[in-house]
Amino acid sequence: MQKAYLTALYELMEKDQNVYSLLSDSGTEYDKIIIRSFPNQCFNFGIAEEHKVAAASGMAAMGKIPFINTTGAFLSYRAYEFIRDDICFQNRNVKILGVGSGVSISTLGPSHHATEDISALRVLPNLTLFSPASPRELKKCIAAAYKRKGPVYIRVGMSGEKEILGDCDDYSIETIRTLINGTDIVLFVTGSIAAEVADTVALLKADHIDAKLVNVPTLKPADPEDILAAIKDSRYVFTIEEHSVIGGLGSIVAEIMADAGVAVPLKRIGLNDCFASGYGSEKQVLQMNGLDGNGIYRQVVAEL
Repeated sequence: MQKAYLTALYELMEKDQNVYSLLSDSGTEYDKIIIRSFPNQCFNFGIAEEHKVAAASGMAAMGKIPFINTTGAFLSYRAYEFIRDDICFQNRNVKILGVGSGVSISTLGPSHHATEDISALRVLPNLTLFSPASPRELKKCIAAAYKRKGPVYIRVGMSGEKEILGDCDDYSIETIRTLINGTDIVLFVTGSIAAEVADTVALLKADHIDAKLVNVPTLKPADPEDILAAIKDSRYVFTIEEHSVIGGLGSIVAEIMADAGVAVPLKRIGLNDCFASGYGSEKQVLQMNGLDGNGIYRQVVAEL
C-alpha cells in the first residue's frame, strides 16, 4: 500500500508544485526518492504529529495541498484535537494518510493498532473518509482526495496487501463495488481485510450459501442508496471490518438500514468492544481474533 501511495504522490508533486509531503521520520526508499526529487515540497516534522497537523492547516491556508503521512494510530488518536480544530473546523484542504489500518502494525500491539479510528473520525464535520481495500484502490483514493476540496482522511494498510480488485479504472471510489456476486446473503467489507473475506465467501459457496461480497471504500459520505440497493432481496446482512464494531462500518450500515426502515437481520463482525489480542504477523493476529477467512466463516455460519 505504501508503495502505491508514494508512487501516486510522486506523480502529483511532479505536476503540481503546491502538493507537499509532510513526514514523521519516514525512512523508506520511496520517501528518499521523493525528498531528492522535490526537496522544497517535503518537510519532516519528526515524532510531532500534532505540530505537523497544525502546520498543514497553515500551509493549506496559503494555497498549498499538504499530504500528511504517518502511523494512523498516532494521527487519529494523538493528533485528534488538531485534526478537529485546525483541519476540519477550518475546512482546510489537507489530505491525511493514516498508515497501518486495523491491526496491520501487528507486531507492536494495540498501542499501534488503528481499530477505533473510523469511529473517532467519521463524526467530524467536513471530513471525507476513505478506506481502500488494495493498492490500486488506494491510488484512486489519492486521485480523488487531490481533486476534492477540503479535509480527507485515508486509512492505509501496510502488510503487503495483495491486489484483489482487478481492473477498476471504470468505477468511482465514491461508490460501493460488488466484488463477488451472490443472491442469498450480503457481506459488506472495508479496507484490506477484504482479501480475508473473499476467502470466507469461497468457503460459504462451498456450503451452498450464495454470498455477495460488497466493498465500501468511502465511509464518509456513505451512499445510502448504494447500500440499500446491495441489500435488496437478501435474507441476512453482515458487515466485516478490522475495527471495533462500535461506530465503524457496521454502525454505518445499521444507521442507513434503520433510517430506511429496512428490517433485514444484521450481524456486525469485528472487534466486539475490545482491543485486539496477540502479537505476530497480521495474519496471525487476525486468526487470534477470529477475523481471518476461516474465523469470519465460522461467525457467519453461526448466525444462519
